[in-house]
Amino acid sequence: MNAFKAGIPIFIGYVPAAIAFGILAKGCSITLMECFLFSAAVFAGASQFIALNLLMTGMGPAGIILTTLLVNFRHFLMSAYLSTRIDKFAKKYLFLIAFGVTDEVFSVLSFQKGQLSKSFILIVQFAAYSAWVSGSMAGFILGGFLPELLTKSMGVALYSLLLAIILPEVKKSFKILLLVIASGLLNTILIKLDFLPNGWTIIVCILVISFAGSFFITQNSHQEESL
Repeated sequence: MNAFKAGIPIFIGYVPAAIAFGILAKGCSITLMECFLFSAAVFAGASQFIALNLLMTGMGPAGIILTTLLVNFRHFLMSAYLSTRIDKFAKKYLFLIAFGVTDEVFSVLSFQKGQLSKSFILIVQFAAYSAWVSGSMAGFILGGFLPELLTKSMGVALYSLLLAIILPEVKKSFKILLLVIASGLLNTILIKLDFLPNGWTIIVCILVISFAGSFFITQNSHQEESL
């Protein structure tokens, strides 16, 4: 019962974002089956929005896969932590559990006390997964009845989703705000210079800003501790 209660907020929160993705997918001229496989096999939220955008820019599969890997690299850390919290019976289902890890699922699971049981983890993850896949399908079907201009304008959902992720962190740290601004400036410069293949500016920005951010934050943390 506790697992179902924990999964309900995730389900409710995922449905609108998934519908937005489905509508946007319809506007990008992919098929219903491709939209279904996108959400059912990838199940990666923001990365799916980014992948759609990169598909429309003409980026190849290798670039899209690399971008998705970089955007989702945080999942390695989340999964590593959760692996220390699951009981011995859940370890047999590590592959399935790893697939279902998302930011929201991780947040709910990490706040639970004690060892995490297989049933609790899988019920929470199923709530997230079912909401995302069904919402994507509903959005795609709904997109067929909406004007084309409105369907294509759903691309703003990507920026809304990313802002929702970034803003809480920006409020906590001025350093993160500087990194966000630097990322935007670097991306703008690379686009203006126009010497990279389509879509590769985001990969360069992720690598450069992530490296600079890790060095910058670490250096400043040491300085603050010494003071």
